[in-house]
Amino acid sequence: MCGRFTDLYTWDEIYAYYAMIDELARNWPGSFNVCPTDEVGVILKGRKFDRMRWGLVPRWWSKSLKESTKLASFNARAETVRTKPFFRDAFKKGRCLMPVSGYYEWHWNNPNDKKEKPQPWYFTRRDGQVMTVAALCETWNDRAENQTIKSCAMVITEPNRFVAEVHDRMPVVLEKHQFDQWMNGTPDEAAELMKPAPEDVLRKWPVSKRINSSRTPKDDPTLIEEVAA
Repeated sequence: MCGRFTDLYTWDEIYAYYAMIDELARNWPGSFNVCPTDEVGVILKGRKFDRMRWGLVPRWWSKSLKESTKLASFNARAETVRTKPFFRDAFKKGRCLMPVSGYYEWHWNNPNDKKEKPQPWYFTRRDGQVMTVAALCETWNDRAENQTIKSCAMVITEPNRFVAEVHDRMPVVLEKHQFDQWMNGTPDEAAELMKPAPEDVLRKWPVSKRINSSRTPKDDPTLIEEVAA
């Protein structure tokens, strides 16, 4: 499960990398500690940019926004995304791209030791480019609060060998030539892309356990500095 990432790219980088169309420059604060329910950037069909809540709420949801948060809907598993009611409509009609600078995962040396604090690792692209994660988005009308909520979720899959040294899941990482297939292809064509990234795409290193807390300041660049594992 991927529950934390970094957002360090600039608008100019996003505009150029995704070949955005007729978009005005946008500004938002970078973050070394993006958490579920935070607002994140996504690329929609037609190469349009939007900011959405990270944690998908399907359009048919009848309970409160708080209740949806209990379901950890910030990740959608590749194995069930086509059938699970919470995500299947978004997979059919709301596939999008989520640009991230890198993401965190946690490794337990001894999973049976309840007192052990897991070691966080940071993953980012070897080539320094923006990492593009396959994502889903939905629009939900919150009648109780009289507001419209746009939300999204990352698609995660089984890990490649490189990631499996740390964790048993990884985001579906897309390359430029796969963007249109993911967003505009048929569900079967999109499903072909839900697999681990090649072994040489990512790099990783251990980072401070301060990232274990969602309350850790988002503007702290030392969060991604390498530490002794």
